[in-house]
Amino acid sequence: MPAPELKTIAAGSGTVRVWDRFVRLFHWSLVSLFVLAYASHDGPDALHQGAGYGVLVLVALRIGWGFVGPEHARFRSFVFGPRAVAAFLRDTLRLRARRYIGHNPAGGAMALALTAMILMISATGIMQAMTAFWGQKWVEEAHELAVHGTVGLIVLHVLGVIVASLEHRENLVRAMITGRKRAEPEG
Repeated sequence: MPAPELKTIAAGSGTVRVWDRFVRLFHWSLVSLFVLAYASHDGPDALHQGAGYGVLVLVALRIGWGFVGPEHARFRSFVFGPRAVAAFLRDTLRLRARRYIGHNPAGGAMALALTAMILMISATGIMQAMTAFWGQKWVEEAHELAVHGTVGLIVLHVLGVIVASLEHRENLVRAMITGRKRAEPEG
């Protein structure tokens, strides 16, 4: 019996559907709203806060989808232990990392790290709007630190996408737009 991800191979195309419509819409909407929130941090509060709340809603929906969505959207398909992540990163440095149809161990770890940081940004952003925390410098500093940490993770994420795309001769940006990847088996 073929692996589950090979059941959705388009006839004659040699590709497999990996990222469902919700995951792709979530990803690019999150990118757009994060950029808007980042760019509007000194602008109108309503725009910045609206983008921030939009990000929080998206992340909440994605967390739910991580339990009920299709196979490659589920956390169980891309959450690996620290040893697997470290081994994958070592292999990547040697340009001999295994190709995964869904998230690789580093990509899964990055998805979790970005989710955690975005939740920290959201929590500290909401705290800044609460009367109990008005004027609390540490809340503002924690918010800014989380934003800058997230930007650093985004840079690492983009670099990881570039390296994996080159290593496996596969356009991962296009895959996140179309939802499809080469049907070549993992390994």
